[in-house]
Amino acid sequence: MISVTRLNGRKFVLNSELIRTIEENPDTIVTLISGEHLVVRESSKEIIQRVIEYNRHLRSLSTPA
Repeated sequence: MISVTRLNGRKFVLNSELIRTIEENPDTIVTLISGEHLVVRESSKEIIQRVIEYNRHLRSLSTPA
């Protein structure tokens, strides 16, 4: 799950596994696998970085101690 911000400033949490595409035109539009479109303030680069960090966090939880 990653935190993103709608254009009106409201933050919400997005399940990153549901992202199909991210495009900038000039607003950032996240398209989910359901076909729903979300317009957010973050750049595509920021979203990709958050997804990478989240996935790293998940992998660190599953690593045996």
